[in-house]
Amino acid sequence: MADSFTASQRATIDAAIRDAETTSRLEFSVFVGPVAQGEDATGFARRLHAGMSSPARSVLLLVDPNQRLLEIVTGSDADRVLDPHGLSLVAAGLQSDLATGDLVGGLARAVRGLGERCRRPRVLHADTPEE
Repeated sequence: MADSFTASQRATIDAAIRDAETTSRLEFSVFVGPVAQGEDATGFARRLHAGMSSPARSVLLLVDPNQRLLEIVTGSDADRVLDPHGLSLVAAGLQSDLATGDLVGGLARAVRGLGERCRRPRVLHADTPEE
């Protein structure tokens, strides 16, 4: 399925991934393709996530457009900064985009949205030297 993306569509998704990684300092991956009929999509997504280079610091979006499946798996570092409500909002937006047929735009918005929601808060140090 991912092989059916044009170079421009791949570039759009890749740019969204780079933006999210820069913003959050987490690793993002997108899987678009079939989940075997009868296979547990959540388990399949978790196995893909576990195979990433740094699962604790990773976020995986899995979309099977034919079965209308969406799974988002987050590692422990992402879980610390991503609230469940924010994750639900991103998932709902992506589902809406998928329903209208905007797979590439939806993926790009979802990845960027997750990156923004995983942004680590600025830390103000009380022990900075006074001027």
